[in-house]
Amino acid sequence: MKIKEIRTRVIEWRGKTVPLPPHFCTNPMDAVSPMLSKSTMGTFTFHSWLIVEIFTDDGLVGIGNAALSPRVTKQVIDLYLKPLLIGADPWDIEFLWQHMYRKTMAFGRKGIGMVAISAVDIALWDILGKSAKQPVYRLLGGRTKPKIPVYASRLYSTPLDELASESKRYKDEGYQAMKMRFGWGPTDGAAGMQKNLDLVRTVRETVGDGVDIMADAYMGWNLDYAKRMIPRLEEYNLRWLEEAVIPDDIHGYAELKKHGRVPIAGGEHEFTLYGFRELIEARAVDYIQFDTNRVGGITQAKKIAALAEAHSIPVIPHAGQMHNYHIVMASLNSPMAEFFPKVDVEVGNELFWYCFDGEPIPKDGYIDLDENTPGLGLTVNEESLKNFEVIE
Repeated sequence: MKIKEIRTRVIEWRGKTVPLPPHFCTNPMDAVSPMLSKSTMGTFTFHSWLIVEIFTDDGLVGIGNAALSPRVTKQVIDLYLKPLLIGADPWDIEFLWQHMYRKTMAFGRKGIGMVAISAVDIALWDILGKSAKQPVYRLLGGRTKPKIPVYASRLYSTPLDELASESKRYKDEGYQAMKMRFGWGPTDGAAGMQKNLDLVRTVRETVGDGVDIMADAYMGWNLDYAKRMIPRLEEYNLRWLEEAVIPDDIHGYAELKKHGRVPIAGGEHEFTLYGFRELIEARAVDYIQFDTNRVGGITQAKKIAALAEAHSIPVIPHAGQMHNYHIVMASLNSPMAEFFPKVDVEVGNELFWYCFDGEPIPKDGYIDLDENTPGLGLTVNEESLKNFEVIE
């Protein structure tokens, strides 16, 4: 079996988009917002997607995807990765990953270069599963749990009555955990701190003590602010505080973890085994949250999962999507997965619902993976792509 062709398509949403109000979610742009605009979350919306399809000479098609900087990521694949892959055997997947990584090292390593490698690697694993007539998780070690517990991940900063209604709905649907977002950060002062606490209090009072709550600052805080917030958050018994500081501030992560008062999660914006080795050696996180379509694909994700297990640090990947679910299913050290409910397009986390068929839908807070579906189990919804501008 040889790789015959690689097709990359950027799809840009042209349908209805829900506008985001100020303070919808903290983010790194808040720090410079006084010089710009109060509406900063627009920088971190994902209204376009990259679909990668790898075709083999025996008729198999592997599907990968990426959501970060799709136009630029497409160029990296087309110009730098595709020439390395045409004619190669997909089963030489470790060699292919190392070839892509080392060939792009001068300008890659992290960020867009690694996102491009991730998308390709996911498509290659999809091919391997289809070639072996097995789901990918079987190639990674097999089933470690009857089904996967998932947490509902949305609960942005909205009016408190709406927030209560949404969190109650998730509880009624059977979720035993849910994640919310903070709306205010350091530039908003003490009044903003109180508004953040009102958000957490509302969710906790709505769902009670029998449901786990996680809270995400999405890189919008700094060390000082987080250290002042954490004592105020203790009474709400958070499962974790996520991305309280920017990804490069490993020292800040370690300082927060050292306090031990609220567990610290991160890694959504970290890359490769080496990046996570640094986080682990610094004792910076209680939970690791790589995203398989950013971190280096399944080839890197399985290595990071093993490294984390050796240090007793649970892995709960960022985002839903099948590439993450297969990692979770095959890892005893991954106790649950994230799930983005399907809603009207807003931030864009939900956009994969509009691109692909095959994503599992939770029942009573759990999803399962079909052991009779080979590969990752996704297909491109070509009919739905009519709602996008497609760039080939």
